[in-house]
Amino acid sequence: MSATIRVARPEDAEVILTIYAPIVRETAISFEVEPPPRGEMHERIATTLRQLPWLVCERRGEVLGYVYASPHRARTAYQWSVDVSVYIHVQARRTGMGRALYHAFFELLILQGFYQCYAGITLPNPASVGLHEALGFQPVGVYQAVGYKLGAWHDVGWWQRALQPRPSLLTPPTAFEVLR
Repeated sequence: MSATIRVARPEDAEVILTIYAPIVRETAISFEVEPPPRGEMHERIATTLRQLPWLVCERRGEVLGYVYASPHRARTAYQWSVDVSVYIHVQARRTGMGRALYHAFFELLILQGFYQCYAGITLPNPASVGLHEALGFQPVGVYQAVGYKLGAWHDVGWWQRALQPRPSLLTPPTAFEVLR
């Protein structure tokens, strides 16, 4: 079945929360303990889109997955690296949607001038690990017992993926709102 990948809009906050809220409430995948209110999610999307991409995947007009980036760290020397997150509605998992979102997403990150992306995965999560490794992410380490949620301590594994070869002379990445 065909699907459309497009840039998210702040107005997508409510449908994005239909995917994200159950993950927050019922799993340790996200370390948030309460889903953000719609207004806060609206602001997260708007703020992200100023510098970084946020994509959604729709099927028959329904948003069933999304992917976004955040700065890897605040210090200037990290500006060419991003952290990435992908979330897929439970009914659309294992359909190739996560892979499709990431492929489109990586192209945008490359156009912007990014070179590395990192994914933090609460462990155990074999489905997410499998997706990321199938897309070329390599494990780089584990933060042991770094988060406490749902009555237990959780490890977070970190995976890294190169987006493009690193040149010797760099220019700062282009803001997403400029690239658009």
